[in-house]
Amino acid sequence: MPALTADPKAQVSLRTWIGVLATLLGGFMAILDIQIVNASLDDITGALGASLDEGSWVSTAYLMAEIVVIPLTGWLSQVVSLRRYLLVNTALFLVFSIACGLAHSLGEMIAFRAVQGFTGGVLIPTSFTVVSTLLPPAKRPIGFALFAISATLAPSLGPTVGGWLTDNYGWEYIFFLNVVPGLLLMAGVLYGLPVSPPRPDLFKNGDWAGILTMAVGLSSLEFVLEEGNRKDWFGSAQIQHAALTSAIFLPIFLIIQLQRSRPLLNLRLLGRRNFGLAVLEAFGIGFGLYGSTFILPLYLAEVQGYDAMQIGLTIMWAGVPQLFITPFIPRLMSHFDLRLLVAAGFALFSISAFMNTTMTEYTGVVELIPAQLVRAMGQPLILTPLSSFATAGIEPQQIGSASSLYNMARNLGGAVGISVLDTLESVRERFHSARLMDAVSLFNPNTQERIHQLNNFLTSHSTLASPIQSQVYALIDNTVRRQSTIMAYNDCFFVMGCVLFGCAFLSLFLTKVKPGAGGPVH
Repeated sequence: MPALTADPKAQVSLRTWIGVLATLLGGFMAILDIQIVNASLDDITGALGASLDEGSWVSTAYLMAEIVVIPLTGWLSQVVSLRRYLLVNTALFLVFSIACGLAHSLGEMIAFRAVQGFTGGVLIPTSFTVVSTLLPPAKRPIGFALFAISATLAPSLGPTVGGWLTDNYGWEYIFFLNVVPGLLLMAGVLYGLPVSPPRPDLFKNGDWAGILTMAVGLSSLEFVLEEGNRKDWFGSAQIQHAALTSAIFLPIFLIIQLQRSRPLLNLRLLGRRNFGLAVLEAFGIGFGLYGSTFILPLYLAEVQGYDAMQIGLTIMWAGVPQLFITPFIPRLMSHFDLRLLVAAGFALFSISAFMNTTMTEYTGVVELIPAQLVRAMGQPLILTPLSSFATAGIEPQQIGSASSLYNMARNLGGAVGISVLDTLESVRERFHSARLMDAVSLFNPNTQERIHQLNNFLTSHSTLASPIQSQVYALIDNTVRRQSTIMAYNDCFFVMGCVLFGCAFLSLFLTKVKPGAGGPVH
């Protein structure tokens, strides 16, 4: 990869831009494939004759494979050359995408999704690598802005595209959708990326102990985060074993990396102020980005009864406006302190989360649009300037390690965010339900009045055979549960807002840099 480093003063040719745009398309595809499948998971599990609990592995297998391959990408792309590595993985990604659409059993689907995740995970960090190695410093903000569009638009478009394809053509087409852009990606890489020699000697001297401990530790951690709440956390033997495995192998991996002269990942980069803070903030943006695209659809489905298409149209209000905002970010970066832009972006994202802490049973798409628009204004201000902080001062030979750490932080932030919010929603729903049930006492005059009103209404309108009194109690119970669920979702957005506000404060401790300054990181 160092051979690809761009001349700081070079003009960017059309051929180079084609190569850059092709790899950015690959990153978009890989991110889209997470959300687009989640939106149609009910249909997939139903068609394969699996329960929703069993079907969760369709997503978990992809994410476990993806989190393992990201740290390997920098090293493997040097072993076989970046161009060849991208071409082979894109081809395999397309093959297994088609295989997923043709799967006849849950076992086949999980196996195909795991390989799809292992090959698709390559496309995210390599898109960063190409932006920062092929583009000169002056043009990198444009490249990072384009990646920001793909990184934020893909999660927003996923539910919409997945719901539309599933409703109109069938769930299989969410996988077949990858074929055309995948072929365009391969053509763009063949034409736009320069040929670089492979380095098989790196394979012989590979950090195999680091690779093994990393793969076992990270995949176990991802399993805990993805399946923990569904399996009642440490009440499950599987979660206990996975957590113990992760707790053993990840510290061993860290020790190996710090002792090796040529480690798989150079963890010492985290000691550099800007890069270390940028990685922490990448974790934070992952928490907010993936957490919000997880918790809001749950609210819309559970409380409002929205289908996948309606949910997608709601989420799009945070995604599509960014297409029009992001192109102006490089110009803003040339006029304002980048620290203030990142802080402002996190602050706006935080405000959008706090705006969703007052939801009621009447909060639907119309009421959610203002918060979605505020979020759309905040996210572009984060990703592109943050990339400039992460790139500052990184040597070309450290590109692979820095790229892996930065991208892994964002993915882990998303996994932690989803896990925390999923668990928080369950815990707070039970808490609010207990508090409300304590308040709904038969000795409470308001409760007695409500029971009397419902009795009168049901007596004059009900045609059900069940006793009126049991119907009244069922209605009150449903009301309590509905309200406690809404309050739990409000709590989730409050926690998300606090995390994002913390990231805004953290941004002020970054060291000032100029747009595109320093060596490449991704």
